[in-house]
Amino acid sequence: MAVGYGFSVTALFILILVAINLKLSLGAATSIHPSGRNVRFIRTSCRQTLYPNLCFTTFSRYATRIRGSPRLLATTALSVTFNTTRFTRKTMISLSKRHGLKRREAAALRDCVQQLGDTVDELKDSIAEISPPGGSDFRRRMNDIQTWASAALTNDDTCMDGFPAGKSTKGSLRRRVRRRVVKVARLTSIALNFVNRYAAAATPK
Repeated sequence: MAVGYGFSVTALFILILVAINLKLSLGAATSIHPSGRNVRFIRTSCRQTLYPNLCFTTFSRYATRIRGSPRLLATTALSVTFNTTRFTRKTMISLSKRHGLKRREAAALRDCVQQLGDTVDELKDSIAEISPPGGSDFRRRMNDIQTWASAALTNDDTCMDGFPAGKSTKGSLRRRVRRRVVKVARLTSIALNFVNRYAAAATPK
């Protein structure tokens, strides 16, 4: 009986420790709960964009990393858009190598690959420029980033120009391209919005 009693006390002690650790873990997780301050910052920021649902779905997962910082929000938006554009470009390259494409479709895909390549370069330059915070050349760097991000958005829009509308396009090629490029364009628009707001807030009045 004594052994059984000792086992019960030990088991009870372990359960108490587990309960305490669980409570601490839940308390630590509160800061990243959707009702937390970090996520509210993302939600509020996204409401000021043209695509609030896509914005919140994409960037709420980075709320803890962003920590309510307009600079980190803009930097994260540029980085996510850069990675998405680079992946989309690779997809376009694969599509352009398919057999049976019409000459116009193949040419449109090649043009789209080039446009997306330009977007990748412009976003890469933007990320490099926004990384050092502040500095005497801050205004110039922000102007450069705004110019590059705007050009990237134009590239995304231009990407679809060469694709004929209607049933003449092979299969769902236009729809497949459009679905991917539209997402890139919308993420670019969101990133530009965040860059503009960061630049306006950080520039001395």
